[in-house]
Amino acid sequence: MASPDVAAPPSAFDLEVETLIIGAGACGMIAALAAHEAGQDVLLLEADPIPTGSTALSAGLIPAAGTRLQQDAGISDSPDGFATDIQAKAHHENDDALVTAMAHTAPQVIDWLVETHGLPFSLVRDFDYPGHSQRRMHGLPSRSGRELIDALRARIEALDIPLICNRRATRLYAAGATLAGARVSLPDQSGEDIGCDRLILACNGFGGNRAMVAHHMPDIADAIWFGHDGNRGEAISWGEALGARRRRLGAYQGHGNVAHPHGILITWATITEGGVQVNTTGKRFWNEAQGYSEAARAVLAQPDGLAWTIFDARIAEIARQFEDFKNAEAQGAVITGDTVETLAAKVGLPADVLAKTITDIPAGGRDGFGRTWGAASLSSPFCAVKVTGALFHTQGGLEVDPTTAKVRRTEGGTFDNLYAAGGAACGVSGKGDSGYLSGNGLLAAVTLGFIAGRG
Repeated sequence: MASPDVAAPPSAFDLEVETLIIGAGACGMIAALAAHEAGQDVLLLEADPIPTGSTALSAGLIPAAGTRLQQDAGISDSPDGFATDIQAKAHHENDDALVTAMAHTAPQVIDWLVETHGLPFSLVRDFDYPGHSQRRMHGLPSRSGRELIDALRARIEALDIPLICNRRATRLYAAGATLAGARVSLPDQSGEDIGCDRLILACNGFGGNRAMVAHHMPDIADAIWFGHDGNRGEAISWGEALGARRRRLGAYQGHGNVAHPHGILITWATITEGGVQVNTTGKRFWNEAQGYSEAARAVLAQPDGLAWTIFDARIAEIARQFEDFKNAEAQGAVITGDTVETLAAKVGLPADVLAKTITDIPAGGRDGFGRTWGAASLSSPFCAVKVTGALFHTQGGLEVDPTTAKVRRTEGGTFDNLYAAGGAACGVSGKGDSGYLSGNGLLAAVTLGFIAGRG
């Protein structure tokens, strides 16, 4: 595949549209739905044979504060409270205007997806996510990103919005601050030039580009890549060639709860509801309440880059609302034991050490790692999953105007008609891995996609 580049517009295009969207993940499809609703002529391009993207590999949960679903559940929440949580997690490293725009747009998008497009969202109401002061995660019944992608695609098809797959954009055409279109490669290796009045980059980040990962985030360069391989960083490369402002390229979401060697995401509810992580000696090694993004480096720092997540049957029942967890059980990744000793024998951990680790969990208060505990404690039967750390998403990207999602230029101002959203744009996760608040990836996808689509 040719490297993404930028060139002057050709004398003629093979076809022209009003709004061209590159990338048909959750971000691109939401942008397409919003643009279509605004009366625009839309063309949505996808490099893969069918739309998937990083969203399909996630739990598909979208955080939003002040939705009708929250109100119906009696939860008093607000976009400003959500914005406060985002900034607290990111150590106040984010642009306030961007955080405010995302927090205030998120409930609009959820209500719109439910009421206008009929997506059956519901609240995750039986456990808390790290960093959120309220229960504001919204997901579809299976709690699966694959279901979200399929539901959005069904709406795209029902509304006859043109979606063409097997089309990877390789070149942008630009004249100064104005984008004229893009060149795309076809399955037969030929090319096609598409002109447009507006261009939206929804092609995600660069986690699948190992060279870029090593350059911008060396501390996670050796982790397994759990995102979509199509995330090759085209938006970053185009932005550099165009003179776009890029920001926080060292920011990322890690995850330290990926079943090994099965490669299945294990919900962090296994931790937040009272579980712990131990290394191959049976000992805890960090404050798990910091979050699953930080967990990636914590786990990878253990012998062989592996750990065991220990929880119990009560927690397993909560985790079963997630399709991934049920798949992990079906594939034998979740090991159970009626006693600590039985579990330890099955997973190869020292029984006496593991037993002490579990009995040392305080019944309330703060432990030596700084984690605060409630009254619930682990009890038989017990469960364990061998896990490793992974890189899930890059969080830095092109800097955008928060009110329009137009890409900002290094020389000042914005491009006339170039927009970036989702993983192509800089999100609100600060500058490393510790600023990631649960759901930030899909938050950027749905809010900036919605803003960009409406133009």
